[in-house]
Amino acid sequence: MSNLPAKDRDYLESKGIDYEEHAENTQKAVIIKNCSLPDGRFDVQQADVLILLPPGYPDVPPDMFFLLPWVKLLNGGRYPSRADVAFSFKNQSWQRWSRHNNEWRPGADGIWTMLKRVKFALEKAV
Repeated sequence: MSNLPAKDRDYLESKGIDYEEHAENTQKAVIIKNCSLPDGRFDVQQADVLILLPPGYPDVPPDMFFLLPWVKLLNGGRYPSRADVAFSFKNQSWQRWSRHNNEWRPGADGIWTMLKRVKFALEKAV
């Protein structure tokens, strides 16, 4: 059983993005494996990205995202702003990145939109 709509799976596969679909209790999610992080920004170069899929997705937007392992900024050696709270999923403690989405377009946006938001947040993290 897939948590993602066919459009999302097709997109990820066409881009060669390694991903896993998961469900824990009633929560559906996708984990993007081994995402490259922006060069010179964090104390690790790759992390897995957890995206929770809310009921009604893709008409309802994902809200935040989560990283594993936890990352710190190279400049200052601290967690980025609004990225210092733990979230438990699949018996692991993920780093929650509190980034909210108020511009989601039902019927037009999908996992590609969320991945662009993740990339932007990682590039602009302070």
